[in-house]
Amino acid sequence: MSTQPKLTRFNQSVLSKYQIYNGIFMTLPFDAVTKTGVLLPLFHETCQKGFKAGEDPTTIVNSFFKKYQARRSPESQINLLFRFIQYIERQVVLFDAIEDAAFPKVNNMDGIGTLRSLKESVTAENKMELLQKYLEEFKVRIVLTAHPTQFYPGSVLGIITDLTEAIKENDLLRINDLLAQLGKTPFFKHKKPTPYDEAISLIWYLENVFYKSFGDIYDYIQQNIFDGKQIDNNIINVGFWPGGDRDGNPFVTPEITLKVAARLKETIIKNYYRDIRRLKRKLTFTNIEERMSVLEKELYELMIGNPSDLTLESFKAELNSVKDIIIEEHQSLYLSEINSLLNKIHLFGFHFSTLDIRQDSRAHEKVFKNLVETLLANGNTIFPENYFELTDKEQVDVLSKVKGKIDLSLITDEETLKTLETIEAIKTIQETNGEQASNRYIISNNQSTLHVMQLFAMLKLVAFKDKLTVDIGPLFETITDLENAHLVMEELYTNPAYSAHLKSRGNKQTIMLGFSDGTKDGGYLMANWAIYKAKERLTEISRKYDVTVIFFDGRGGPPARGGGKTHNFYASLGPTIEDKEVQLTIQGQTISSNFGTLDSSQYNLEQLISSGIHNSLSDTDLRMKQDNREVMGNLASLSYKAYADFKAHPKFIPYLENMSTLKYYAKTNIGSRPTKRGKSEGLIFEDLRAIPFVGSWSQLKQNVPGFFGVGTALKHYENSGEFEKVQHLFKTSSFFKTLIENSMMSLSKSFFDLTKYMADDAEYGEFWNIIHDEYVITKRLILKLTGYTELMQEEPAGKASINMRESIVLPLLTIQQFALKKIQELEKESPKDDAQIAVYEKIVMRSLFGNINASRNSA
Repeated sequence: MSTQPKLTRFNQSVLSKYQIYNGIFMTLPFDAVTKTGVLLPLFHETCQKGFKAGEDPTTIVNSFFKKYQARRSPESQINLLFRFIQYIERQVVLFDAIEDAAFPKVNNMDGIGTLRSLKESVTAENKMELLQKYLEEFKVRIVLTAHPTQFYPGSVLGIITDLTEAIKENDLLRINDLLAQLGKTPFFKHKKPTPYDEAISLIWYLENVFYKSFGDIYDYIQQNIFDGKQIDNNIINVGFWPGGDRDGNPFVTPEITLKVAARLKETIIKNYYRDIRRLKRKLTFTNIEERMSVLEKELYELMIGNPSDLTLESFKAELNSVKDIIIEEHQSLYLSEINSLLNKIHLFGFHFSTLDIRQDSRAHEKVFKNLVETLLANGNTIFPENYFELTDKEQVDVLSKVKGKIDLSLITDEETLKTLETIEAIKTIQETNGEQASNRYIISNNQSTLHVMQLFAMLKLVAFKDKLTVDIGPLFETITDLENAHLVMEELYTNPAYSAHLKSRGNKQTIMLGFSDGTKDGGYLMANWAIYKAKERLTEISRKYDVTVIFFDGRGGPPARGGGKTHNFYASLGPTIEDKEVQLTIQGQTISSNFGTLDSSQYNLEQLISSGIHNSLSDTDLRMKQDNREVMGNLASLSYKAYADFKAHPKFIPYLENMSTLKYYAKTNIGSRPTKRGKSEGLIFEDLRAIPFVGSWSQLKQNVPGFFGVGTALKHYENSGEFEKVQHLFKTSSFFKTLIENSMMSLSKSFFDLTKYMADDAEYGEFWNIIHDEYVITKRLILKLTGYTELMQEEPAGKASINMRESIVLPLLTIQQFALKKIQELEKESPKDDAQIAVYEKIVMRSLFGNINASRNSA
């Protein structure tokens, strides 16, 4: 039977079902919901017609009330707007659940990029041995971060999961009950989550999704690619930042770090305990049932924190012993279940995921200065008295040879003590959960060799002495730092002490590259091109010193922060970039949208695995040709100049402060981190975090970081009559093609009619027009470049999903802009009505949630 086109499958399995179930939602027997469900379609229609007629959000909202709800008091009108927000939040959840349920129908689970497809093509080309050899070294690591872009409460996550299952089974009675439950369940957090709360939210995915999907993928690889043989390499693993990421988050303490690590261990033990209980019911054979009971008892003791003799090694050894008996005496009955559990133990150990520690180099510098001054003041001779008079090179030399042990009781500065106690916590976690539990420290905003060696010295002096079982990962973020990264690494590779450390760690060096802050600093094209070139230089310098470099990409959800179709990005890299491992951050709605269900998690992980090994197995040389490099470099430079000029505009920061939702991100209680790094009174661009920066543009439906400068760069080639050079680049470079396709997603999610009224603003009208003009130029020239008649023409199902989500939140966006405008008007009045301002600020904050969640990769 022929397969229907993807768009047809999407329309049948997603859009049609949404219309049906949304209709049920509208008829729920709740007074507020019923009235809201009747009025919302009318408001939605008013918004659509209003924007088409060129009306502004204020006019649209007022005309709706005048036409349909003229008798409502002002207070009642506000209440209805709040109810619209609550209703739309739940519509977004319903659409999520339907899309999740339809995932295996809409996406070909055995198609291109899946492991089954990979196996078939490799078998046909007689490359199975090559694939096996590659998989013995290759790894994919997705790192879950607690960045504030989406956190449904656990209760809502549970409803989404149950609703997804009910929709899959077309269980109308259960769907009706769950929709009713959804209508009554609160979404809004009245206080900020702690880093521990964030960790608990993400551990939900580890326990309910990754445990099984990672295990299933590994089982498939073992059975179908390695013919059942044991693989030493774990191939796929997961990293974890909540509780360990201290960069700009004062609420992440050493105590929190230890608490999160303990919870991770407790959760993986709980999963093993469940599996052992299930196995025990099947392995009811003489001499085996008793052994399974002992394992069950010991896992239970571990799970509740009681003393137990069970170690990871003894657990594996006992299961392997049981496996041998099953093979020899019981005809291998239930062998696959035992193997599957052994594979999970191999993947997750007693740690579940690797807890990374991260801190900014500027914070380290302050800590290190205080540490040295304190030691010198107390007569300690670890550092020479003239340390701060030495050059950077001389300081590095001192740090390379440093020996001794720091007495933490001497430290009185709170931040210094927290940093040093965090290092102690890493050692403690390794002792209790295994080395894999926490063995990497990321330095944000790393600019020099000295930054790395300061941490190198602190790790040794505080906890690790001469056996340093922690990898140091410098994170290069700004365009300047990316250009200098290879020079910093060469200094480290030629430093005898650091080189010896790398040898003890298998001669592997993790280097993190920041797409988010890179884009914020240099714009879309320049950030991606700067990272591409930095990876090439870092690969070359690492190979020169016989070091395997592992690139860890700091990606956000949207294209503006390195997101979009990430597997296409990895498949587009040529042999000049090291590709033995794929590591990337996954955050916010990207976790729930790409990895939130067993189907989506398995599919997207398989896509990453396939894209990562695509280059090594392919006979096609993907390296960029010299003429293409010149065009790509020129486009990046032209784009960078346009973006830098735009960023330097005197209205840039004021526009974000006064016309966007930027200042409301901190008040939403979505995440535990502050929205900016520094403590300055005013807003300084350098202190601004990438997430609220990109998210604010997304809320405006302007998506500036995902396209600004692209149109200007393309126009240069059009004006000079050389547009065919860019078209050639698009046709022959997978890297550039992926960038343009991802930028199209940013353009598709832009809706300038929403903020068209700003064009007439006395203060910001000119600035709004600069943005709009760039959008118009970029859209026109990308369509000319690709030959498409509409954006995302090659991804009709993805475009249909975006269109539906944007349609759902259109009333929400309208309400948000209406409230922002009201606040601006009220702020100018004298005396100010603070109570009224507070009401409209609450509307802005509440409307953030639905907009963020609906976009699935908005920040």
